[in-house]
Amino acid sequence: MKSNYSEIDEVIAYVHENIEESLSLFQLAQIAAYSPYHFSRIFKKQTGLSPNHYVTSFKIQKAKELLLTTDLRIRDVGMEIGQQSLGTFTTRFRESVGVTPAQFRQSPEQVTDYLQTLKSRGKLLSQALLQTSNQTVAGTVKASFPFHGLVFIGLFALPIPAGLPLYGTILSSVGSFYFTNVRPGSYYLMATAISWEMDHREILIPSQTLRAKIDTPIIVQMTTPPLKQHLTLRKAKLDDPPILISLPLLMKNYLNRET
Repeated sequence: MKSNYSEIDEVIAYVHENIEESLSLFQLAQIAAYSPYHFSRIFKKQTGLSPNHYVTSFKIQKAKELLLTTDLRIRDVGMEIGQQSLGTFTTRFRESVGVTPAQFRQSPEQVTDYLQTLKSRGKLLSQALLQTSNQTVAGTVKASFPFHGLVFIGLFALPIPAGLPLYGTILSSVGSFYFTNVRPGSYYLMATAISWEMDHREILIPSQTLRAKIDTPIIVQMTTPPLKQHLTLRKAKLDDPPILISLPLLMKNYLNRET
């Protein structure tokens, strides 16, 4: 991982190894030997997220893992990540993942069907863009090595793939993409990719999937069209935020939209 702050890398590694603990801003700043204010500033500069937001996102990731690999009651899963209230846990989980904890626990039954349906449809998005406008975000996604599978691309309000993208699509190969009628505003462009042969658990808890992002927000205005964007799929890095949104939900929504 390339970083100007090796001490921040150490904190991130600590978070990953101790995500079941209560990790306060003061505690993390102490590990980096910074004041909380200075630590927060450089942490956000490196990851795009505040320390608290980063920790919370990985706690939701931990909850996803517990839901799939244990028989713990949903209330107990919430308590494992520090959520004492079942209602609060359910609300925050759904905001990040797009489905309730109970629905997510049933996701393995759906993944294979969605994949087979999408694979049978061939090209999922026309590569021809006949006309552009100031509200069109267009670009390309490529990989530096052979890849065969689905590419999920979305515009998000924050620099983390959590919650449904404001605009999103699925490609059945690398290539061109575009979003039309994008409302003026600031967006973060991110992508992840899964191969046709990938294990369903990695699809449900994407930790090693290929991914790509534009580090600076894309500004959409009424008067000036955004520059064409170029994404290159790469392996996951330690400081990448987790992919919290349910990929099976995105597949389902895409299929429903195209029906």
